[in-house]
Amino acid sequence: MELHQVRYFLALASTLNFTRAAEQCNVTQPALTKGVQKLEQELGGQLIYRERQLTQLTDLGKEVLPMLERTLASAQAVRRRAQEFQRKEVAPLKIGLAPSISASLVLDPIAEIAKFVPGLHVELREGSAEKLVGLLLEGEINAAMVGDVQDIPDRIDDWLLFEERYVAVLAPTHQLANRPSISIDDLRETVLLERAGCDVGPKILRSYFPGEPPRRGHCSGNDLHLQHMAAAGFGLMLAPEHMPRLPTLKTIPLEGNPVSREVRLLAVQG
Repeated sequence: MELHQVRYFLALASTLNFTRAAEQCNVTQPALTKGVQKLEQELGGQLIYRERQLTQLTDLGKEVLPMLERTLASAQAVRRRAQEFQRKEVAPLKIGLAPSISASLVLDPIAEIAKFVPGLHVELREGSAEKLVGLLLEGEINAAMVGDVQDIPDRIDDWLLFEERYVAVLAPTHQLANRPSISIDDLRETVLLERAGCDVGPKILRSYFPGEPPRRGHCSGNDLHLQHMAAAGFGLMLAPEHMPRLPTLKTIPLEGNPVSREVRLLAVQG
């Protein structure tokens, strides 16, 4: 089935006149008739009933008409979208962010790109590092910013952007809020708010709680929810130093050799 055949049939269904349909499609009447006949042969049945001056759709023609209308509309939409893309009127950019990596880190580069690509359309998606790697390989996202990730596939390029420490985030009313720094012993005596799916979680457990698990409080997969819990005095959270925070919260460095993570940019090769 060829699109020009569909277009001829739709013009004929609209006008019910071979001459006017041919003029509408800017072709000769024999060419239009031949195109409709080829479409009928492919579909295995007559679409147009013609007797002298009477032209009508057959039952098969009426049945396939709405589907062929959608087919032509979809093809035209694809063509328009491709033209817009080539002219940069629409330029989609999908970026994945691992937990606790702020969108603020990519805003300046995006603003710079937008100066040269007015049709830039950015979509931000959050997920674990492993999930984002999968989305990259499937072509669902163009780039990803992740923390610690194991076994990066060969098809993916990665660049180290920076390294950041983890700090304590807590309310000013917390019993540890006036300390210049917080020791590991302090952490073991306080209630920690747990970030579900945190890529650095296993490293924190190995470094600070090798013997026994911490005193866990509430848990959430959303950093902002945990911050509100911390602000309400439900516990202390450990978070990367560049993570945006509520203005009501304090950050205090950890003593010794604090846990840190590398933030990397990933993209499929090429």
